[in-house]
Amino acid sequence: MKRQVIIYPGEDGYWVTECPSLPACISQGKTKTEAIGNIKEAIELYIEVLKEEGRPIPEDNLETVLVDV
Repeated sequence: MKRQVIIYPGEDGYWVTECPSLPACISQGKTKTEAIGNIKEAIELYIEVLKEEGRPIPEDNLETVLVDV
């Protein structure tokens, strides 16, 4: 399974990662690699809890576009 994530530098010097298709699924790390590893773990745990609770797993339907401003 694949999920799209967003990664960006946080104000505290850490890298922040979010999985938009899973509300409030956010993590961070000192490096991009660490942040990506942490969000993978967060996604796995998030989905595990949804399954345990018998709740539906949201589809990953993120679409990104660049806009001129």
